Amino acid sequence: EVQLVESGGGSVQAGGSLRLSCVTSGFNFAEYGIGWIRQAPGQGREQVSCISNSDGDTKYGDSVKGRFNISSDNAKNTVFLQMNSLKPEDTGLYYCAADKTQLCYGTAFDYFGQGIQVTVSS
Repeated sequence: EVQLVESGGGSVQAGGSLRLSCVTSGFNFAEYGIGWIRQAPGQGREQVSCISNSDGDTKYGDSVKGRFNISSDNAKNTVFLQMNSLKPEDTGLYYCAADKTQLCYGTAFDYFGQGIQVTVSS
């Protein structure tokens, strides 16, 4: 059974930091791209960041470049998202997702976690 379990969300003031974790199981972690996709209230899903586990290539959305950092621990099948200098517009439900193609294109991933809430207050 494929599982992606997010943790580390919560509430923080603007300018603060949070670190999200995604522990995965049930698929060959090294052959997938793992991304973070968020959904703000009343808006569509947006890819925040993604990492290709086969070569370590990373992608970031324009709104988070320079503030967020994605990393992967292949030994623990876990991906992290370090979020710094958080802004109120970063508020949303953050999903961890797995992409078999490792292209990390858009939000069309194969598997999703349940999501975790991140709230940034001004």
